[in-house]
Amino acid sequence: QVQLVESGGGAVQPGESLKLACVASGTIFSINYMAWYRQRPGTQRVLVASITSGGPHYTESAQDRFVISWDKDKNMAFLEMTQVKPEDTAVYVCNAYIRSDAGWGHHWGQGTQVSVSS
Repeated sequence: QVQLVESGGGAVQPGESLKLACVASGTIFSINYMAWYRQRPGTQRVLVASITSGGPHYTESAQDRFVISWDKDKNMAFLEMTQVKPEDTAVYVCNAYIRSDAGWGHHWGQGTQVSVSS
């Protein structure tokens, strides 16, 4: 069974930085996509950034402020958030497309809360 666990969230002030981490565990044969989504209360989960072997992709909200990276050897993804804004407040959830003993499938973590306020 594959599990994704996020960490690194917390309460920060506008303009500060923090780095989120996601680790995938279980019987994993291959990962070809990892991504970070965020969900604000009462809204749908939306994509923030994703990464494949072809490189990263950023949505407008993350462009120029966030950096997604991927440690394939450790099955980990990271989201480095800089110049955070109050509107970045959300639960950040990791997603990965993984080939496990059950075949290929998308897997989700439980999320980590990021709160930005002065």
